[in-house]
Amino acid sequence: MAARGTRSATAANASDRRARWSCASADAPVAQAFVKPFRDALREAGWVEDASIQIDYRFGGSLADLSKTRASAAELVALKPDVIYVQGLPATLAVRQLTATIPIVFTQVIDPVGFGIAESLGRPGGNVTGFITWDFAIAGKWVQLLRDLMPDLAEIGVLFNPDTAPYAPGLIAAAKEASQGAQIVECRTHNDAETEAVLSTLSRERRRALMVIPEPFTNGHRDHIIASCARFGLPAINSVLGARDNGALLSYTFVWDELIRAPVAYVDRILKGAQPRDLPIQAPRRYELVINLKTAKALNLDIPTGLLVRADEVIE
Repeated sequence: MAARGTRSATAANASDRRARWSCASADAPVAQAFVKPFRDALREAGWVEDASIQIDYRFGGSLADLSKTRASAAELVALKPDVIYVQGLPATLAVRQLTATIPIVFTQVIDPVGFGIAESLGRPGGNVTGFITWDFAIAGKWVQLLRDLMPDLAEIGVLFNPDTAPYAPGLIAAAKEASQGAQIVECRTHNDAETEAVLSTLSRERRRALMVIPEPFTNGHRDHIIASCARFGLPAINSVLGARDNGALLSYTFVWDELIRAPVAYVDRILKGAQPRDLPIQAPRRYELVINLKTAKALNLDIPTGLLVRADEVIE
């Protein structure tokens, strides 16, 4: 997203301000979940859309073809906005490759230093800053939660699309470090048919479970993945957007509204003259563990009391 507008009416000598924004699709649930808290936070910061700020939205393409994402990035840069706000690694990389001068604020990105987006987390340098979702160590936490759920766990499948999750190797490495003897198996998928095939195979042995990497493909195919796990009787930790409210057995991730609202403070500061290079890249302040007892019952799983006590929310 990029936006342009004037400052609030109380600000003196305000120049025009525009911000631009890139995400998935205007009608997609993920986009709607992203837009609302962002707009709410903007209003609270004193920026009123079409009054004190103009926002132009652009959306990415299909998961298998990022050409629309790159085209949308080019459109945003051509508008010469005051700031561009991007969601996700593909869009961030696409915009960053096109401009080294327009300020960029990102969210939902992992390892921005490793992917060349920033020089360091504390001092990003250049024209890009933002908010990461988590670091690679979270995969160790996901593995530990599965082990707490199933102490006799022998194998964990890791589901992801290699075309849309370039950071998967780092998460898989962290999962292996925390596996404590459980085998970590890569479950690569590019479509629903492949997902069903790998999950069917994984579910044939009782002491197996699934870890879903949150990334564009698994976000977009969330409901199918959850339904497939239910059909095959496969326990899974699934932390993609909305999984916790749509039948996922376990979810452990950042608090969504907080992560989406937080970058507004940086957008506000940049529109008032701050430079991205001086704004440190931040991590989420809070993570939450959600357990679905209805799903556990359908899987004939007894959730250990110790795990229930640690849960931030239990869905019954």
